[in-house]
Amino acid sequence: MLLSTTSSLEGQPIRRYLGLVHGETILGANIFRDILASIRDLIGGRARSYEVTLERAREMALQELGRRARLLGAYAVVGVRVDYEVLGQAGGMLMACAIGTAVQLEYSSDRSLPPPLPPAGSERA
Repeated sequence: MLLSTTSSLEGQPIRRYLGLVHGETILGANIFRDILASIRDLIGGRARSYEVTLERAREMALQELGRRARLLGAYAVVGVRVDYEVLGQAGGMLMACAIGTAVQLEYSSDRSLPPPLPPAGSERA
């Protein structure tokens, strides 16, 4: 699945807009990681454990976005945006939300891209 933050894909004309798609994930924070991150905040340095959690949340949200786009018969998602929010008591959870527009692309005559997938539940003629 092609994902792009831009509104178009260079050299790949959009044939059809299929609508908004989204993906979300919520991950809980680990108390030991929180303690270590607090110590790093005091003495300086990167909170690598939080960076890993943030990366994992983003990837999971984007995977879910792609899955939902495929269900619509999309080959790509344009205008992708990822937002983050801290949730829960004392900010113990991280939510990542990805949103974009599912699209079908013109079939490339040079066969550099496969044809778009049909929507879930439909059959090819």
